[in-house]
Amino acid sequence: MTTNTKNNTGIFWIILLASAVLEAVWATALGLSNGFTQLVPTVVFAITATLSMLGLGIAVKRIPLGTAYAVWVGIGAALTVGWAMVTGVEPASPLKLLFIAGIVGCAAGLKALPAEKPVAKAE
Repeated sequence: MTTNTKNNTGIFWIILLASAVLEAVWATALGLSNGFTQLVPTVVFAITATLSMLGLGIAVKRIPLGTAYAVWVGIGAALTVGWAMVTGVEPASPLKLLFIAGIVGCAAGLKALPAEKPVAKAE
C-alpha cells in the first residue's frame, strides 16, 4: 500500500462527521416523534438513523472503530444538546457549555492522534 493511500482518510473523516450530524438529527427527531406517533419526525428519524449508521460503517473502513465511534457519539451528543439549548428545549448553563466543549475537544484530540495500526505479535 502506498503512503498516499494509507494516509488518505480525509473523505472517511468527512463521512464520519456527516454521520455525527445525522445522529443529532435523528436523536432530535426521535424526541419529536412522541413515541413514533408523529409521522414526519418518525420518517425523519428512520431515514437519518439509517444514513447515520451507514456512514459510520463506511468510516470504520479506514478509521479505527473505537476512535470513529467515540467521535460519532461525542459530536452527535454535543450537537443534540446544543440544538436543544438553542431551541429552548433544555436550559443552557456555563457548565453545560464547558462540558460540551470538552466533548468536542476530546473528539478533535482523537482525530489529531496518528492513525497507527497495531502490530501483530509473532508467536
